[in-house]
Amino acid sequence: MARFTLEGGKRTRARLLWWAFRACAGRDAASAGVVLRIGGALELLQTCALVHDDVMDRAVLRRGRPALHKDLADRYAGRVGPERAGRFGHSAAVLAGDLALAWADDLMAETPLAPGTAEVVRRLWSDMRTEMVAGQYLDVQGQITEARSLPRVLRAACLKSALYSVERPLALGAAVAGADEVTLRRLGDAGRCVGMAFQLRDDLDDVFGDPRVTGKACGDDIREGKPTYPVAVARARAKAAGDGAALAVLDRWLGDPALTERGLDEVRDVLVATGARATVEAEVDRLAARGLRP
Repeated sequence: MARFTLEGGKRTRARLLWWAFRACAGRDAASAGVVLRIGGALELLQTCALVHDDVMDRAVLRRGRPALHKDLADRYAGRVGPERAGRFGHSAAVLAGDLALAWADDLMAETPLAPGTAEVVRRLWSDMRTEMVAGQYLDVQGQITEARSLPRVLRAACLKSALYSVERPLALGAAVAGADEVTLRRLGDAGRCVGMAFQLRDDLDDVFGDPRVTGKACGDDIREGKPTYPVAVARARAKAAGDGAALAVLDRWLGDPALTERGLDEVRDVLVATGARATVEAEVDRLAARGLRP
């Protein structure tokens, strides 16, 4: 757990927390210590999210290394066989994620906060945990029900990424600094836009990214049948154009655990030909510009 948490990741949420605190005139040493503790809690919460996500997605690579459940399974495969070792890896990773969540909550509970600040921070933390789980649930439910409408896909992306990855960390940092409601609201609006851009870029990287850069295997979202925005746009455009060939490619490969490199190339071709890739690229740029405007 220590290795997974400390030896990898970009510390994005902790950085956003810190700079929101500083931007809202947070300066004193005591408050800075509070922010660093909350940043540690955010990193532990992220460990929980990633470990559990990799188990649910059966991902084998994370941060350029074997996913935790895969790493644990590999340690025992030679002793008990790959099937039993695989079950152990999944079970142990679930426990590891649970432990990371418990440690995150412990760290938050033990962080000293002024009464007024404590109320705001505890509420934000509680909301963030709930939103993270709700977004992940919509994600996995979308896989099994094949519910991939554009509004639903955007709702899941907002919950599991825009709020959790950007908006809430910014709000937590601002709250510790004593920011007023107007500042919190403006930071929230900006954070939601940037967070959505972050998720849509991640969706594109899953199909078109370089694993040496992303640290994750390519095509996992397609393999798992995840309801991502690029696929939802491609499907909607193919239906509107009566493009049966494009729809057949998506129906053939989306959710197929045996997705081949050729199959992934076919999906890439559909995302490009329908204009889905260009549309999502433009939306990423629009959201990022809107979130970063003065």
